[in-house]
Amino acid sequence: MKVKEIKNGLLLEDIQHFEAKHIFECGQCFRWKAEEDGSYTGVAYGKILNVKSDAEKGTVVLNNTNRSDFEKIWYSYFDFGRDYGKIKEVLSKDEVLKEAIQHGQGIRILNQEPWEIIISFIISANNNIPRISKSIDRLSEMFGEPLECAGKNCYSFPDATQLAKADIEQISLCGTGYRYKYIYQTARMIAQGEVDLDRISELKLEEARKELLKLPGVGPKVADCIMLFAMQKHDSYPVDVWVKRVTEHYYIHQEVSMKQIQEFARDKFAGLAGFAQQYLFYYARGQKLK
Repeated sequence: MKVKEIKNGLLLEDIQHFEAKHIFECGQCFRWKAEEDGSYTGVAYGKILNVKSDAEKGTVVLNNTNRSDFEKIWYSYFDFGRDYGKIKEVLSKDEVLKEAIQHGQGIRILNQEPWEIIISFIISANNNIPRISKSIDRLSEMFGEPLECAGKNCYSFPDATQLAKADIEQISLCGTGYRYKYIYQTARMIAQGEVDLDRISELKLEEARKELLKLPGVGPKVADCIMLFAMQKHDSYPVDVWVKRVTEHYYIHQEVSMKQIQEFARDKFAGLAGFAQQYLFYYARGQKLK
């Protein structure tokens, strides 16, 4: 990978396995918006970034950033240190995954902030992506800090202390539905140190899940999403309706429990279960599998 400084940003060259649409529309994040030119603008780690990729040229343009932030934030955030070619080679030995990978060849698993992911996926329960994104934007606008970039008004995601001090009724006005109580209660638990996210990140999968399930509004699927998208636990295999459908349809050939699906995935995909899940999820949605 070559990193070149350009006006207001960076040009990354010799980039493989990176397609912005696949990354930002595979269900792992909610604060990235598609622009008319095919780029995506989002907020992460208190920064606004615009990303435009060209898979054919092997380039990625990052606007509104600099080399220092790339090294401190974006290199890790976009998982540039991982060999996705090797992951694909291993997973493509499975014929179903081979096709799924071709469909979502540019997917990368982002390394996101655990606190923001916890609240985002609490909101995601029994919800759809447009409403989830709108709720997160409202929470950020009401409780976060203002950020500016190219005329866009964006806000950082509020930290646990900010939400713990908030009026619970204000949280309810952010379109979070019945989940507003969970958000407030979870914020208080984390702000008061009842739950230590850094410690949980260091635990093994089952122990980490057990700790995350203590948080109000966090069920097994949400816990697995937190572990995969913010704690680098790539043996996690979150099971939502799409992953359940695709796993049962192509592999198990009968309806089974979520626990059985996860046991199957861990046996079959081992430490790459999380990567397999993302390719299969994106594939299932693209195929509109029923």
